[in-house]
Amino acid sequence: MSVRVRRIYEPPEPDDGLRVLVDRLWPRGLAKDEAQVDEWPKELTPSTELRAWYHGGGSYEEFRSRYEEELGAPPAAELLDRLRKSARKGTVTLLTASRKTGESHAHVLAELLEG
Repeated sequence: MSVRVRRIYEPPEPDDGLRVLVDRLWPRGLAKDEAQVDEWPKELTPSTELRAWYHGGGSYEEFRSRYEEELGAPPAAELLDRLRKSARKGTVTLLTASRKTGESHAHVLAELLEG
């Protein structure tokens, strides 16, 4: 199983496999054809309220806990399971505009997909 997290602004690589944008909003200044995104499941992204809380100074640990709770809801849980199955078959690259990918929702998703 191979799950990677990359910034959407980095050029696509041949070994990216399935490229999945995991941000709710399309990244600024990036043309859709340049991004080469295969999927954009908005239901897997943090809610607007959770995102605003986190960017307003919330802790990563609390954000992670709340986000995992949101991912337990039926639409998100089904998409997460589908991505997990894709990751078992080949590489899945989670794409985000976040600068700190290690403390982002994409990192949480990657760990959940691998675990």
